[in-house]
Formats: sequence, C-alpha cells, structure tokens
Amino acid sequence: MDTEEREKELREEIVEIGRRVWQRGMSSANSGNISARLDGETVVITPTLVSKGFMRPAQLLAVNLEGEVLRGEGYPTTETPMHLRLYRERADIGGVVHAHPPMATSFAVAGKPLDLHLIPEAVVFLGEVPLVPFHPPGSPELAEAIVPYLDDYDAVLLENHGVLCWGSDVEQAYHRLETVEFCAQVTFTAQQLGGARELPAEPLQNLLSVRRAMKQHRQ
Repeated sequence: MDTEEREKELREEIVEIGRRVWQRGMSSANSGNISARLDGETVVITPTLVSKGFMRPAQLLAVNLEGEVLRGEGYPTTETPMHLRLYRERADIGGVVHAHPPMATSFAVAGKPLDLHLIPEAVVFLGEVPLVPFHPPGSPELAEAIVPYLDDYDAVLLENHGVLCWGSDVEQAYHRLETVEFCAQVTFTAQQLGGARELPAEPLQNLLSVRRAMKQHRQ
C-alpha cells in the first residue's frame, strides 16, 4: 500500500473511531481528539472545533512531528502538542486517543487513579491507570508531564481533564479508552456496593507477569 492509500485509510479509520467515541458518550460537543501515525515523520490528526461524531475524512490534517500542517482543511486540534510529544518519544506508538468518558473523567476530577486490580482482562491488557497532575490543555507542560508514564502504562487520567490512551495503532488506543471507562464504572459501582475487592495475591502476580512479558515483547 502506498502512502496516499494508507493516508486515505487512516482518515477513514479515525472518522469511524470518532463516531464510536461520540456514540458512546465519551465526548461532548467538539471535545476530544484522535491521531494516527502515517509514517516516521507524519501524523494524521483531528481538526479543532468539530464534533467527533460528524467528521469527514477531508477535515483531518496531516502534520509533521513539529506540528506544521502538510495537508487537510482547517486547523489541527489544540491538543496537537500532546499527541506529537508521544510520537516523538516512542517510535512504536501508532495511535493516540483523548476523550472525556464521564466515569473515568469523574475519577480524574476527584484526583483518584484507577489503580485497583479487579478484573483479570483489565490487569493484562490495560494495567493501572495513573493520574497525571493538572496542566492547561494544549500546553507544552502537559505534553511533558505525560512522558514519564509512557514506558510503564498504556493510558493515563489527566487531572480535571479526561483520559489519554495510546497504542500500536489507533484502534488499540481506542480499545484501551473503552477499557478505562469500563474499569471506572466497575470500580465506582463495586465501591458503592460495599467495596471493590482486588484479585487474590497469587493469581494477580501471575497476571502481572503476563502483562510484563507482553510489554517486553512489544518493545
């Protein structure tokens, strides 16, 4: 597949994921942003001031890793520096999704990480979701604050802001967003029922070993 065909495919994929994010109520109005790596120097990213549920492929922007617009209509999201910082830091990141799913964002507003080990699949495929201290959205400080979490985690809560997920491609990043919101919902509901009980120690250590092995293999 040549670069032009690949870019067309990525634009359509990002539009579809934006529709899923909007349909699931994980972004309101024009909030949230999505990007995917086209090649070593180019990223396709969502525009600013456009609902994620009603984007057109032509509205997406192709930008280089310095943020210069190469192709597309309008202006890239104001969160572009955050996305590009992740791509510059790790060449294996192929997709980034930022949204505001209500339950997970409530944990971010409350200043509470998702650090309980409650569900085997979530332990293996997501792990803990730490809390990144608040910095203004779109700021270089926010982009830099995320970097220390990239090696050990696959998603973070942004304090008083929302959720940021990354992956080998944009589909994986989106799946991690779904999992973060699912874990937040289960954690909150279990606590309301009297307590969120973590997995037993020995099975948990086995699951954590599987997760570490998977991350080492990806690296």
